[in-house]
Amino acid sequence: MTVANSHLVIADDHPLFRDALRQAVGSVVATAKIDEAGSFEDLTSLLEQDSDVDLILLDLTMPGISGFSGLIYLRAQYPAIPVVIVSASDDGATIRRSLDFGASGFIPKRFGVETLRDAIVKVMDGDIWVPPDTDLSSAADPDMTRLRDRLVTLTPQQVRVLMMLSEGLLNKQIAYELGVSEATIKAHVSAILQKLGVESRTQAVIAAAKIAGSQWRQSTPSEQ
Repeated sequence: MTVANSHLVIADDHPLFRDALRQAVGSVVATAKIDEAGSFEDLTSLLEQDSDVDLILLDLTMPGISGFSGLIYLRAQYPAIPVVIVSASDDGATIRRSLDFGASGFIPKRFGVETLRDAIVKVMDGDIWVPPDTDLSSAADPDMTRLRDRLVTLTPQQVRVLMMLSEGLLNKQIAYELGVSEATIKAHVSAILQKLGVESRTQAVIAAAKIAGSQWRQSTPSEQ
């Protein structure tokens, strides 16, 4: 990465924390272009306008994201852009899943600006950064691993549809939000069910909730 001309995006819904991250990034490279997004919709709109981004710092729980859905979408839609998770949930399982889903690092919010800066330097140098006290050696759950492998086969649009299913939206509402036909959404839902190996949209949402540490809401209507 050409650090001097790097372009970073800070995606977090807390303005004070965005300021802290901006300070950390600015102390690493004062000439970096830094954009901010307070919701996942803001982030996707920003990337649709300019995807020439060198690094995204992503909160796991900002509006529009449930669990790892945002990370899964970004890795599918923009595989060339490194994503570092910055989160208050920093248990070993969350950190491990973040890396499994393609994150280039994980920075707990409990750390100060100094550690943020060191972590950002490492990632911008192409390294993976996680807290030094993180235990990633615990045995993986085979069922979780299989489910994760299924989730990552979803296309970016299918990830967005699954995110909206998890929010309880109907097919016609999802079609309106994404600007496509209801028939297209039905086709996406069918593909999602097939890829996840489930029989109903409710089961798809439950499956997604399992992998996300139950952070995906399970409030889906029974519409088929």
